[in-house]
Amino acid sequence: MKRAVEISLENVRNGGDPFGAVLVKDGEIITEGANELHKTYDISGHAEMIAIRQAQVKLQTHDLSGYVMYASGEPCPMCLTAMYMTGIEEGYYCASIEDAADVGLDGSVKIYGDLKKARSDRNLKMKHMPLEPGQRDPLSVWEKEQ
Repeated sequence: MKRAVEISLENVRNGGDPFGAVLVKDGEIITEGANELHKTYDISGHAEMIAIRQAQVKLQTHDLSGYVMYASGEPCPMCLTAMYMTGIEEGYYCASIEDAADVGLDGSVKIYGDLKKARSDRNLKMKHMPLEPGQRDPLSVWEKEQ
């Protein structure tokens, strides 16, 4: 965790947000990341996402079971989802999303709140659009090829 906090402090000194993360396996840091939103036009450039991407490339796998995420701040919904989807089962954080909101970084609080609502009540309106008659179903094609 000390390294994740060091990364976040360094990122602040370089004009970025106060978030850093390290991905660990068996007590060894495998990869690390800092928010890059101030450097790139990529909203997914969060510390945890960068650490996960680097690990997947380095290890040539999507499966990060057995790895542990240490983050200076509680992961946002996007980062948490990436942790779930890669098989990470354990994570630690210092600042909560409420702590971040107290200093003006309130996106996660708003999104987590919105996700608790029924689809029809969310701020982001997602509407089901079924396949057109006769259109090939990508899910069926994928299932047959497995």
